[in-house]
Amino acid sequence: MRKQNKETGFSELVDIFKKLRGKNGCVWDKKQTHETLIKYLFEESRELKKAILKKDVENMKEELGDVLLQVIFHAQIAKENKLFDIYDVIECLNKKMIRRHPHVFGKSKVKTEKDVIDLWKKIKKNEKKIVKKSL
Repeated sequence: MRKQNKETGFSELVDIFKKLRGKNGCVWDKKQTHETLIKYLFEESRELKKAILKKDVENMKEELGDVLLQVIFHAQIAKENKLFDIYDVIECLNKKMIRRHPHVFGKSKVKTEKDVIDLWKKIKKNEKKIVKKSL
């Protein structure tokens, strides 16, 4: 196995899934849909939970990879259907993290962990209202 460049590893992973689902890819991978993959997402999440509770660092690393595999897999399927790609997912997450942490990225002030959680819940509730209005 070759040594992976940490700077390009993520792009390589995205390319691997493109190839797996491509013309000469894997028959099983090409047949998968968002719906058929649901059970694997839950399975991998349960396995990660077990590794965390056991404090098994090596297994945590492997299981986090398996959860990431699910994210990349779903994003590749969405890209093929011209819905979004993994970079859209990352952009959405980046915006959410900045929006939900105005005490870090903005001018809001918090003093305690409880204040942070209350602020997060308030922001999330407002986001839900905005989504409902746009529907």
